[in-house]
Amino acid sequence: MKRSSLLSKEMLEAILNGIDEAIHAVDQEGVTIYYNKIAAEHDGMKVEEVMGKHILHVFPSLTEYTSTLLKVLKTKKAIYHQNQRFENKNGKLIETINTTIPILDGEQLIGAVEIAKNYGQVKSLSNKLMDLQTKMYHKNEKNQRSSPEITLSLENFITVDPVCKQVVAEANLFASTSLPIIIYGETGTGKEIIAQGIHQASLRKTAPFITQNCGAIPESLLESILFGTEKGSYTGAIERVGLLELANGGTLFLDELNSMPVELQTKLLRVLEDGTIRRVGGTKTHRVDVRIITAMNESPEYCLKQERLREDLYFRLSTCSIILPPLRERPHDILVLANYFLTTLPTTSFHPSSKPMQLCEQVEKKLLSYSWPGNVRELKNTMEYVLIKAKESVITELDLPKRFLQRTYSTLQIHDKPLKQVLLETEKQIIQNALLKTDGNVLRAAKYLDIPRQTLQYKISKMQEIQEGT
Repeated sequence: MKRSSLLSKEMLEAILNGIDEAIHAVDQEGVTIYYNKIAAEHDGMKVEEVMGKHILHVFPSLTEYTSTLLKVLKTKKAIYHQNQRFENKNGKLIETINTTIPILDGEQLIGAVEIAKNYGQVKSLSNKLMDLQTKMYHKNEKNQRSSPEITLSLENFITVDPVCKQVVAEANLFASTSLPIIIYGETGTGKEIIAQGIHQASLRKTAPFITQNCGAIPESLLESILFGTEKGSYTGAIERVGLLELANGGTLFLDELNSMPVELQTKLLRVLEDGTIRRVGGTKTHRVDVRIITAMNESPEYCLKQERLREDLYFRLSTCSIILPPLRERPHDILVLANYFLTTLPTTSFHPSSKPMQLCEQVEKKLLSYSWPGNVRELKNTMEYVLIKAKESVITELDLPKRFLQRTYSTLQIHDKPLKQVLLETEKQIIQNALLKTDGNVLRAAKYLDIPRQTLQYKISKMQEIQEGT
């Protein structure tokens, strides 16, 4: 029994040390009881320097208010994705994003565990990209005839749907103004085409068009990327312009505005109101002339109820609002877009390039009956798959991805399956749809499904194991 317990402990430590994330656990007094090698590397420490010691003794720059581990011990409430900046005993600045949860035995608190990501490297890469982008725009500042990021116009929004035609007409109308715009639509409905098209149709078309996805980078980096930094605003900070200054005279497209921290939305509102910005750590204001176009993949009304969108910011943006319907609500566009992609996407050597590709009647029916959770983007990806798979000029059901073939089962056949299998298949479909809607972002998919990220990650891993085993 003793030997078995020893093996279990060794296995647990091997597993935790093999995880590519920093893990730090403390008891109810704040004394370290587990600290893996990745955590030691992140913090610039040795495991033995931390084990068995109180967290404030090892990291004296932290306090009971700034330490996420001590906060959780005090409140018994989990903290997700919170930034923490501190110095280790050697004076080295450490920056992490922490998820910290209490360890409970029934209702009794026995400790806390923290999973930390070191985003110092992410910040460094982000700063390098910002520097390259700044140089690019300065290089093109004198002689550029159009924004280097613009590749699409409103003509690229292919539609025969009456509602979408009205959307394009409104977009052309809004292009003649400099008012801010908010675009709402599910993932894959074409929000960036509309944003680029508005810029291209405006008087700002020769000025920069810059895109930033608010959900693609850590919240703590977003402010410095948008507003820039002043030298000395934090350790290692240098004077750097932000995207708002880079886009001066042009357009800044902020995708997934619903992922922007509410505190940062206040600063964005100020830009919209008076056209001034203040860099992170700076005292001087800078005037910018930039048109802001925002996009959301969740309903603004829903985000307002969830208090993830400031009401005053929404009212400022909603003067010019555009709503893009999902593909399932514009069925007349499905075959139009499918045939458009067949004629415009690159062909392969698997089928005769001299003959135009055509959809057989059965394929058309399947495309029309599918719900398209990934919208136009999913349809485009499907046609790309078809062009690779098809060996003849007429596309048949066998050329479609497997998910279309699986839907041929009748209701009776489904009910003939064991309940456990039906539940597993249903859960798999729901998870796949959530990942499609969120472009594969596990955190956002977990929020969409209203389950913890760890739970979703576990379910995805189990799905992959089952698939590899078949």
